[in-house]
Amino acid sequence: LISTEKGSRCAMPLVVCFLLALSTRSMASKTPVGFVGLGNMGSPMATNLLKNGYPVIATDVFPGSCKEIQDLGAHVVDSPADVADKSDRIITMLPSSPDVIDVFTGPSGILKKVKKGTLLIDSSTIDPAVSKEMSVAAEKMGAVFMDAPVSGGVGAASLAKLTFMVGGPEEEFNAAQELLSCMGANVVYCGQVGTGQAVKLCNNMLLAIGMIGTAETMNLGIRLGLDPKLLAKILNMSSGRCWSSDTYNPVPGVMEGVPSANNYQGGFVTTLMAKDLGLAQNTATSTKTPIPLGSLAHQIYRVMGSRGYANKDFSSVFQFLREEEGQ
Repeated sequence: LISTEKGSRCAMPLVVCFLLALSTRSMASKTPVGFVGLGNMGSPMATNLLKNGYPVIATDVFPGSCKEIQDLGAHVVDSPADVADKSDRIITMLPSSPDVIDVFTGPSGILKKVKKGTLLIDSSTIDPAVSKEMSVAAEKMGAVFMDAPVSGGVGAASLAKLTFMVGGPEEEFNAAQELLSCMGANVVYCGQVGTGQAVKLCNNMLLAIGMIGTAETMNLGIRLGLDPKLLAKILNMSSGRCWSSDTYNPVPGVMEGVPSANNYQGGFVTTLMAKDLGLAQNTATSTKTPIPLGSLAHQIYRVMGSRGYANKDFSSVFQFLREEEGQ
């Protein structure tokens, strides 16, 4: 109790104690979050969890990838199984379907030590069928699996502005959203397990087609004598505007802070775009859906991978077209 000017007493300290209790309870809710996969996307995502006060238990197949997050305060362990042993909410961010299968069901996989009730959120971009398989395997162990692939690239991951497309039990969405909102600006429920992956594959197919179209358009304009910055400016105030032209332009010198301004380093590498387009192609084939432009985009990115562009950002398709033109 404290005294007022008139000598009476009030319960202001009780209010303070109550607020402190609420704060303590809020911090207590931030139990450790496991994170597997600390590549170009996973590292900034895990960092944003730390920034939001969540203790992070992390691992990666390449120990060197763990150093940065460890320096920021994360606890690094040796395997996905060790992550599962120390946390009951785990996020995975991995390159491909085989990687996801191994991380979850391999000899040192998550499901070897997963606790009942653990929430498993996979943000990799993989075959929707694999997400469904992992969901069944997790359910047998008493855990809940959700697919939550992302859109936005490395820049959005660093700024916590990713878009998450979430598939899984709707009653678990709020729990997933609590964590995903620390890493993204948009968290959208898409339906049951696999639907998040389906949306992501559709998005990336359109992204690849748009990037190739932007690269072709910019190259044609340059060949016609147009200044690329001027051309981009006009495109971005006209009906041809798209994300590849106004946010991630593939022409060096047009924009700052994008891979094309850094010799196409960083960002979303060609190999991964080819992988995603292959998944889209397989899904289209199985559903007998014609995707002529998606198929052509797949072929282009596969060829790029064999011509020295495998580890360059997918916007390097502009450079690839220019080199092809000179042959």
